[in-house]
Amino acid sequence: MIYENIRRQAYEANMQIPANHLALYTWGNVSAFDKEKGVFAIKPSGVPYPELTPESMVIVDIEGKKVDGNLNPSSDTPTHAVLYKEFAVKQNAEIGGIIHTHSTYAVSWAQATRDVPLFGTTHADHIQTCVPCTPYLSKEAVEKDYEYETGTSIIKMFEERKLNPSEVNMVLCGGHGPFCWGKNADKAVYNATVLEEICKMALNTLMINPDASTLPDYIINKHYMRKHGPNAYYGQGK
Repeated sequence: MIYENIRRQAYEANMQIPANHLALYTWGNVSAFDKEKGVFAIKPSGVPYPELTPESMVIVDIEGKKVDGNLNPSSDTPTHAVLYKEFAVKQNAEIGGIIHTHSTYAVSWAQATRDVPLFGTTHADHIQTCVPCTPYLSKEAVEKDYEYETGTSIIKMFEERKLNPSEVNMVLCGGHGPFCWGKNADKAVYNATVLEEICKMALNTLMINPDASTLPDYIINKHYMRKHGPNAYYGQGK
């Protein structure tokens, strides 16, 4: 099968959503991207996780058009397509997987339309900025093409804030929920799981101390660079 590899990747990543407690019922989806072929595999719309199979994953191109599969792709497919087209293709970011969920703590921050402050080293180990949150979509954008405009709102905010999608791999959409990405579908799920914990920790921090300060830059830089910098020394190396 020509798309067997990305179908398998997408299936295995989607099965991690309930395993990592990132969504109830059908409230989340992961896609796996093949940049060379210009297509991605994504969860079919409205199908419960226990009923999924690798073969049920739907193949879509970066214009959002279904290429292969018997089921309808996720309703969030246009958002995935926009992000792959802009970040992975146009900006050449190393993105091979995208995830969207409705995990409780990330959604709570999205519903508050607030960036998640960088309070501690757990957060700094993964990104060097707050977790950005887009504003609500306009009435016109929702009525025009909701899922597509969700993607363009993320891109617009990254442009305005001069954020690099290769470094900032998680975002909140105001009133909606999180999107995360990574070098593959499995890494996208990892980043979504990290985001959920960061959101929970940040909320607890503000409950304990509403005047809590963000982490100093020199600690942020140390923690991020020891994992991701040119002289990174965390872990066992390659």
